[in-house]
Amino acid sequence: MEMFINNESKYSVEETVEKILAALENTKWNVLHMHHLHQSLAKHGYDVPPVTVVEVCRPDYSVQMLSLDEQRIYSSLMPCRISVYATTEGKVYISRMNSGVLAAQAGGVTEKVMTLAFNDIEHILEPLVKQY
Repeated sequence: MEMFINNESKYSVEETVEKILAALENTKWNVLHMHHLHQSLAKHGYDVPPVTVVEVCRPDYSVQMLSLDEQRIYSSLMPCRISVYATTEGKVYISRMNSGVLAAQAGGVTEKVMTLAFNDIEHILEPLVKQY
């Protein structure tokens, strides 16, 4: 299995991000931060197509991993990130880590929590992804 999942979006970068944010509103997931990487690079004189990374967290999942010392090693995988980017050809993609693959290797609480998080995020993104 692949470590990352990359699907073409039905929408523009801006619309995709807006729809992700709207879909998260009625869930237990919170948006922690949004990184507009293309804007950050533009400040340094670089021009790249749009890339927006949305950092999301679900506190009731996070606490299960962060309250146990032996699970904190996985904190570098937190929060969950969803990247929406445009290619130079103008196609828009939604990229994220395939945390289900990593979870299976970790086992225990980490496997349980990361699998739940993975399934939630996939359910949220499903309506935005082009089906072939």
